Amino acid sequence: MAPLPGAELVQKPLQLYRYLLRCCKQLPTENIQQHYRHAIRQSFQVHADEDSPERIQQIIKRAIEDADWVMNKYKRQK
Repeated sequence: MAPLPGAELVQKPLQLYRYLLRCCKQLPTENIQQHYRHAIRQSFQVHADEDSPERIQQIIKRAIEDADWVMNKYKRQK
């Protein structure tokens, strides 16, 4: 189960970035949202120089899986 509809449409890094920021808006508190927004920006900057299409797809797949885990984690706490 993806955290938001449209996860299967994410193919490019910028799409992933926007998708993850939209996921952050659904987190319960502002502090948690800020924490994950910061982590997303940091990760995006670290991987900005990736050239390999295979590696980019691996990163996208893993980021969506991680977002799913985070969303489920906070959904269970409610």
